[in-house]
Amino acid sequence: MTADSIFFNAETVTVSDLEAACASALPETPRAQDVQHGIPLYDIASWHDALHAGPTDTARRALQSEWATGLMSGAGALVLRGAVADIEAIDLATQAFNRIIADERERAGGGKADHFSSGNDRVWNALQKLALAEPEVFVRYHGSAAIDAVCTAWLGPAYQMTAQVNLVHPGGDAQKAHRDYHLGFQGPDASAAYPMAVHDLSPLLTLQGAVAHCDMPIESGPTKLLPGSQRFRAGYVVWQRDDMRAYFESHFVQLPLEKGDALFFNPAIFHAAGANRSTDIERFGNLLQVSSAFGRMMEVVDRERMCRALYPAFRARVQAEGLSPAVRAAIACCAEGYAFPTNLDRDPPVDGPVPASQRDVLENALLDGLSDGDFSFELANHSVRRIA
Repeated sequence: MTADSIFFNAETVTVSDLEAACASALPETPRAQDVQHGIPLYDIASWHDALHAGPTDTARRALQSEWATGLMSGAGALVLRGAVADIEAIDLATQAFNRIIADERERAGGGKADHFSSGNDRVWNALQKLALAEPEVFVRYHGSAAIDAVCTAWLGPAYQMTAQVNLVHPGGDAQKAHRDYHLGFQGPDASAAYPMAVHDLSPLLTLQGAVAHCDMPIESGPTKLLPGSQRFRAGYVVWQRDDMRAYFESHFVQLPLEKGDALFFNPAIFHAAGANRSTDIERFGNLLQVSSAFGRMMEVVDRERMCRALYPAFRARVQAEGLSPAVRAAIACCAEGYAFPTNLDRDPPVDGPVPASQRDVLENALLDGLSDGDFSFELANHSVRRIA
């Protein structure tokens, strides 16, 4: 980047920049029960009274402040020991998810792989599926005051919970180092098109977490983390580079987890699920992706209806001048340009972590010269795939 640019230039970013970000001093965590590899661990049982007090309770707010500070400018990750204390509820949820995995495998003719790795079983939209399959278990399982407190500490009230189960069998592959949603789900060129302020904002819109459904010793491959790497501002445009991943592989840390523990981390921290090198541990985690309430428009807009109404006019303009910047600008005001949220069972990522957006469907139809009827058919299919 240059002094007069609001964009990151990947060519000027070096591993030394990542190393410097990780080397910055970490804030103190006096309320943690333990600190391992710079990552604080909190004994939730000892904070029961504060976590079950009102939202303005002094002790609760002090704990939340420490958590948020650590996620932002500290290690970027924390562990809540015993976050889900109802172990029976975890086991019942595990049984329900295993039934869902078996049913989906049978219907699909095979398992659904993790979009960063292979050899795993994945349950998309595990939150809704558990609610519909086992309502009483859902209420017990998700009744964690600790998880609510950490979500509120990072995102404030009115956050939205989503979840995806990941089951990694013995011998299952590790993920490659990456960052997470939102910008972490874009390619480097797409990320570089967003100004620096958006790179700073993106991690504040999401909190990543995982609830351990079994004991996870190191050999089972719990999440690999690079403490402090969330402070590396240019990370979204370079995390896929070989030199960045090589630094990660030589400096990452892992923490063993016990059933009921929850790991939470800033989505900008460099991380990757580890390889399951055990011979008998089915590493079972429920990945929580919690979103801010603020990533929404003020008005409800029927963009599918707009796309159908505007398609003849768009097609006429494209025939006259091609898919020009002016036409693209008008399309941006009409079509949904973001692939999420979607139904990842029916609308899975293709050639990367991101499915096609409504804007992709519209632009591809214009480039292919589809008729009004054929475009309407493609648009309807795209919309149906996204419905929960």
